[in-house]
Amino acid sequence: MKITERLPVWAKAIPVLAWVTLGIASVSSSPWLALLLVPALFAGVTCAVYHAEVVAHKIGEPFGTLLLAVAVTLIEVALIVSLMIAGGESASGLARDTVFAAIMVILSGIIGACLLLGGLRHREQSFGLHGASTSLATLAALAVLTLVLPNFTSTIPGPFYSKSQLAFIALVSLVLYGTFVLVQTVRHRDYFLPANAAADEAVHAPRPSNRMAWTSLALLIASLVAVVLLAKALAPGLEQAVAALGAPKQLVGIVIAIIVLLPEGLAALSAARANRLQTSINLALGSALASIGLTIPPNS
Repeated sequence: MKITERLPVWAKAIPVLAWVTLGIASVSSSPWLALLLVPALFAGVTCAVYHAEVVAHKIGEPFGTLLLAVAVTLIEVALIVSLMIAGGESASGLARDTVFAAIMVILSGIIGACLLLGGLRHREQSFGLHGASTSLATLAALAVLTLVLPNFTSTIPGPFYSKSQLAFIALVSLVLYGTFVLVQTVRHRDYFLPANAAADEAVHAPRPSNRMAWTSLALLIASLVAVVLLAKALAPGLEQAVAALGAPKQLVGIVIAIIVLLPEGLAALSAARANRLQTSINLALGSALASIGLTIPPNS
């Protein structure tokens, strides 16, 4: 999306309309309510992507992509926890299912779509190998610790960690993610910067003012929270639809992951289309890392 010198009217109005829709949903149980919730959800996603780009353009890479990844993941945590509390024992595996689905959607879907779209439009694109390798190495370690190793522990029956093991894994996950963030933003920040950063800045609009950036940050948070709450409002109907189809319960986690990843996915596709593949890779892999590093510990 093109960044203008002033925030467009729709970028200010959509978060307000999304929250109005949530207010209607809280006092109504009409089966036709989905006709309002679904378009409000996707409008909120579009608005979140726009404000994320404004903030990212203000603070620069890789801080912009990191901000979006962390913001979306923290709200994902809130959604998962609320659904687990509402669902009781039957929803105990929702966090694992959602995180696993998020990784698969990112690695197989978002990155693949970015490479395809960027290749079709620009034929050849470049990204930093060191940055991608660092992200994938950290992601592999986190995935093994949280999704693979529980299948081989024997302290308690089933593919589960004991409480002490959970505490240790949560701490290790936070340390690994914190170390990655330090590498990305301080120690080896150049690994995550576009190769054509100077040329890329030239084709963008002037950096937004401080006031515009702070306004976009507030509207970004409002949009993301609205998206998650709208998804939560749609969750009961989704669970009923999955049960009616006879599909496995894990499908709920997949759908939640897709909805939560929509802002980052669209932002990554937009960056690939603008010949900024490095930004796409930062967004996608950073989101996968945040999904494990910031989702597993609170749900442990």
